[in-house]
Amino acid sequence: MHLTAPASRRTGVRDTDGMAVASFVLGLLGLLVLNVFLGPIAIVLAAVALLRGTARRGRAYLGLALGIADLVVLAAFMQADSTISWSF
Repeated sequence: MHLTAPASRRTGVRDTDGMAVASFVLGLLGLLVLNVFLGPIAIVLAAVALLRGTARRGRAYLGLALGIADLVVLAAFMQADSTISWSF
């Protein structure tokens, strides 16, 4: 006897799509502020979304690239002025 209905579609699809979009937004925002925090978060969210099979693969790859770019920008500015953060 089943007390619950069988799943009619793959569960968690909306969650992974949301992670892909969040990684893109956080990666983009990380280029402007708090790249030391937002870059790694964008990378992790994009990786999890890709591993779970998001339908928004392009957005997840952009979030991954932007997260990596956040860390590259942070490293460049750390070399330029020997600080951990930067601002305009």
